[in-house]
Amino acid sequence: MSTKDSHAINRLVSVTLDETSIGRGSLDQEHERQIAIYDLVEENVFGVEGHEGGPYALKVAMHEQKLLFDVRTEFGDPVISHLLSLTPFRRILRDYFLVCESYYAAIRTATPSQIEAIDMGRRGLHNDGAQLLLDRLNGKIVTDFNTSRRIFTLVTALHWKG
Repeated sequence: MSTKDSHAINRLVSVTLDETSIGRGSLDQEHERQIAIYDLVEENVFGVEGHEGGPYALKVAMHEQKLLFDVRTEFGDPVISHLLSLTPFRRILRDYFLVCESYYAAIRTATPSQIEAIDMGRRGLHNDGAQLLLDRLNGKIVTDFNTSRRIFTLVTALHWKG
């Protein structure tokens, strides 16, 4: 199979959020979630270990304080449901949101070099979250680092307080 064919199969064509378990957010939260979903669908590498039936549709839900990835074919046939504990992400999410608050406050008063330093810290935490996600999905869902970053962005959008 060529790389082009592989990319056509190993990708997400849709991502939806389960409103029953996740709930709707404020207008700002919904906007952030929609941007995260758009970016994820627009460019991704996504497959299921041992399954060659993509492209895929992903539904994200919460189940007993865990993130549920319900992966189906683009036609709706079930492929895998994977529960992901959020416990390992709690510290990174907490630190990420603290740095984001500092970043938004700094934009109003800090020098460009101070803003850049805070932004580097924010990006570093985002990368840490993406790597943790890659590690946690290893052996179940096949993805690359950039897609993992986009999925982590969606996770942050689900937890963002606005």
